[in-house]
Amino acid sequence: MRETLASADTILCEDTRVSGKLLALLGIHARLERCDENVIESRIPAILERLAAGERIAFISDAGMPGISDPGQRLMDAALDEGIPTEVIPGPSAVTCALVASGLPSEHFFFEGFLPRKAGDQKRRLAELASIPGALIIYESPRRVAATLKAIAEAFPERRVALIRELTKIHEEVVRGRAPELAEEVCARPEIKGECVIVVAPPSDEELEQLRRGAASLPSLEDAIAEGLAAGEPKSGLAKRLAKAYGISRQEAYGKILDAAAGED
Repeated sequence: MRETLASADTILCEDTRVSGKLLALLGIHARLERCDENVIESRIPAILERLAAGERIAFISDAGMPGISDPGQRLMDAALDEGIPTEVIPGPSAVTCALVASGLPSEHFFFEGFLPRKAGDQKRRLAELASIPGALIIYESPRRVAATLKAIAEAFPERRVALIRELTKIHEEVVRGRAPELAEEVCARPEIKGECVIVVAPPSDEELEQLRRGAASLPSLEDAIAEGLAAGEPKSGLAKRLAKAYGISRQEAYGKILDAAAGED
């Protein structure tokens, strides 16, 4: 890593202050340019031109492995599309570190990254992830982690969950427990600091069987809407029931109900 950074003509980074500290520790003097989530898309064409002209450009992240839930992935993708030679220097990865630190079964795992922010979208996504036969790895910010753990507890009340924060730092912490208890503990804290990783244990064989039986017994959403309307069920109540059964937001269910009702007129 040191040799790569020292030989670069320019180093792109998310925050020049953070990367500047790293370079100072390594005794490297190089030109730093900010290239974070907010500007990387607009800067890619110019960066590709510089690379094609022979400039050596490195990219580093504030934390973790560049390219994993990180703006650097778009730059790597664009460079490969243009046939520009690229080289990866492995760095710390929160995915594998958190999985091992969690102590939960890790024979198979699925990296989700960040869940959707809207509650309805988040609930639907968790329902989609429920049947994956492996541990789930989720990234979250300290500001939203309590709410996310509550959502996970509602979706997977019987599963064990681990919250790992401040990975590889002096205040690294691993908190484990059943999803509802862990959510309650974290929600009771006045403040959470540090980037967070949530690891959700795989579903048990019993849970997988219940999910399979539930999926097999449910009619299509369209048929369920038609049945509810034919039975005279109030639209708001039908939307609430179907949202819970199908893992979608009440707003989405209500919209589909209105569309179906309009088609009958």
